[in-house]
Amino acid sequence: MEATGTDDVDKLKTKFISAWNNMKYSWVLKTKTYFSRNSPVLLLGKCYHFKYEDENELLPARSGCTIEDHVIAGNVEEFRKDFISRIWLTYREEFPQIEGSALTTDCGWGCTLRTGQMLLAQGLILHFLGRAWTWPDALNIENSDSESWTSNTVKKFTASFEASLSGERELKTPTISLKEKMERYSDDREMQNEIYHRKIISWFGDSPLALFGLHQLIAYGKKSGKKAGDWYGPAVVAHILRKAVEEARHPDLKGITIYVAQDCTVYSSDVIDKQCTSMASDNTNDKAVIILVPVRLGGERTNADYLDFVKGILSLEYCVGIIGGKPKQSYYFAGFQDDSLIYMDPHYCQSFVDVSIKDFPLETFHCPSPKKMSFRKMDPSCTIGFYCRNVQDFKRASEEITKMLKISSKEKYPLFTFVNGHSRDYDFTSTTTNEEDLFSEDEKKRIKRFSTEEFVLL
Repeated sequence: MEATGTDDVDKLKTKFISAWNNMKYSWVLKTKTYFSRNSPVLLLGKCYHFKYEDENELLPARSGCTIEDHVIAGNVEEFRKDFISRIWLTYREEFPQIEGSALTTDCGWGCTLRTGQMLLAQGLILHFLGRAWTWPDALNIENSDSESWTSNTVKKFTASFEASLSGERELKTPTISLKEKMERYSDDREMQNEIYHRKIISWFGDSPLALFGLHQLIAYGKKSGKKAGDWYGPAVVAHILRKAVEEARHPDLKGITIYVAQDCTVYSSDVIDKQCTSMASDNTNDKAVIILVPVRLGGERTNADYLDFVKGILSLEYCVGIIGGKPKQSYYFAGFQDDSLIYMDPHYCQSFVDVSIKDFPLETFHCPSPKKMSFRKMDPSCTIGFYCRNVQDFKRASEEITKMLKISSKEKYPLFTFVNGHSRDYDFTSTTTNEEDLFSEDEKKRIKRFSTEEFVLL
């Protein structure tokens, strides 16, 4: 009886903490992000100019960003549409309980897993839809009314806590059906793109069956000693994402894999081995690869000398972003203007969305407005991601990035390197694993070392 009573107290405590976090991370102050009209904006390899055209043309209030001197022009709307089209994954509440815990929310601890999901989602968008794709409904998303957020948050806290105690969940039905949405698209190509758009988002749903959902990522994290409620660093998340993609049993995902650099080194032959599924001379059977490189941009603080390299990386169309942030907070970096990084913030608690229903709403998976942060505030621990469609693309990317590394390193050592050959040629333990042990002993040691070196994320 005493053990049962203790379990009940622990469950009640967990539910109260979850409800408190739901209120804390829903209390988001609406702030404007200012962009200069004199400098280009880079977003995952796309360049946008907000040039002076018409003094009387003002940026729509719903966009969430403001141009200095009240002047906008050029392709502001194109930038907004491109940014909003990126998949935004945030804290969620009231999702199915995570196995082995009483948690039904990731508020307060899951931000790096969310930024990792965003990076992987961008890689899948490049793979299935291409960099030129944008969501046709992107500009229809409105920012939340800031005046109503405070009162709504209090109501949300009360309802969330009551639901946590009773175990009930309010089911929300979308107002617009999938059929109505599909009728908006002008041709079969747009309709096919929308199907993939929805499919990609569904893979990140907050349910045990979602291939890259929080529940699955936590399950893979357990193999390296992590559990729900723990903090995850950018390097640890990189290895978890690799395992999630390798273990995904879906026909659409047979043509893509993930490679994680070892000790800041990308071994070209190991990457190509992952990509090649046959000995054919053409590229038709090559797998696409997402290359993840955990790095440190300095010691205790980020070294400003690395700014140009980071900007160079985000200027590449095959860059899928950076898992990083500032101390105690993880962000998904996707672009920059001048010396400020543009990012998507996962620290906003939203309600659970059941992605298993046919016409689940998409709006909460797209961020209505960008945020900016000075590069100097960035924590040095981060993971950089690239996408290569085939072996030829990988070879081209490795040459291009190597040149960039040499220019940025100057007299210092480069952040990471591309090396010909296999890791085993350099006396590294092979990372081949069996089905029972998803992480090799070498990987477990490496992940443990990363865990002790990285900052705590809340």
